[in-house]
This record gives sequence, C-alpha cells and structure tokens, in this order.
Amino acid sequence: MPILTQNTAIFPETLFEPGGVDAPGRTWWVLYTKSRQEKAVARQLAGYGLPFYLPLVPKDHLIRGRVVRSQVPLFAGYVFLLGTDQERIAALTTNRVAHVLVVDDDEQLWMDLRQVHQLIASNAPLTVERRLAPGQRVRVKQGALCGIEGTVLARRRAPRLLVAVSMLQQGVSVAIDDYMLEPVS
Repeated sequence: MPILTQNTAIFPETLFEPGGVDAPGRTWWVLYTKSRQEKAVARQLAGYGLPFYLPLVPKDHLIRGRVVRSQVPLFAGYVFLLGTDQERIAALTTNRVAHVLVVDDDEQLWMDLRQVHQLIASNAPLTVERRLAPGQRVRVKQGALCGIEGTVLARRRAPRLLVAVSMLQQGVSVAIDDYMLEPVS
C-alpha cells in the first residue's frame, strides 16, 4: 500500500487538449524550485487552482531487497506554470520556488510540453538528455508517437529521437527505428 496518494503531474487534466484551459492573459512561466520541492510545489499550485505541468516518470529503486517504484520529475527542479503575473506571484508565496524563468516563446514551449506529455503517456522508456546539440529534424510518421517532431541522435548504435524543451536546453529521448521517421523540411 502506498504511503502517499498519486502525485498530480498536470492540472487541469485537460491542459493539453484543445480548449482545455481558459488562457486569455496567461503565459507560461518556468518555476525553478528549491531542491527536491517539485511535487510539493505542484500540490500547492493544484490547491490554488493554478494550471501547471510537472512531467513525472516512473523510476524503480531497490530498498532493502525490494523493488519500489516511484514517480520522479523528468526535469529535476522545474515546474511549468500557465498563469498571469498575479498567479506567478501566488506561486512564489509557496516559499519553495528559488527562481522564475521568463518564457520568450509561449507557443514553442506549449508545443514542446505537449510532445513531452505525449511521450510520457506512451509509456516508452525515456532518457533525459542535457545540453542539446543541433541535428536533423524529423517527424514520427507511424505508431503511438505519430506526429511528434524531434532531432535524431546516434547513441550506442541505436537511433534515438530527441524531443527538446528548448527553454531549458534539455529534452528526453526514446529509442525508435529509422523506418518510422521522415525528415522535416
């Protein structure tokens, strides 16, 4: 039996659906949290009714000979808030946010986060990639990840599709076969 209930990773659940959240006057803010405070910030934002996204992925730990599965933040230290300037200030009152990053291109971040959300929902094993390097842009043309755009990485002789969150200069990658990809012009 779990000690805590399942963490809320997205609020509202319809955040990435068309018309899922009333966004007039709202922009994306990237909250850089104090160490290991991402889930606590997410719980408080949900309590305030503020739209946010905290990408969580499962991770197995071996504790006293038992495998324990927990949900860990995909991007350690970051929570994405969709709100007004007043809602950003409310997020700062949690006393768990160290710094707020301003987002220059809301549409690009919206698209990046939507693709990361789709990758997590596919239950594919993901690898966090740091400090992105430029490469060939591609789009997945079939399968569960159809429509996702990213950059191809060659790593350990297995082609990987990298989906980037440009704002953070980080991303996630997933192993994928070449025949499922098509170049983006």
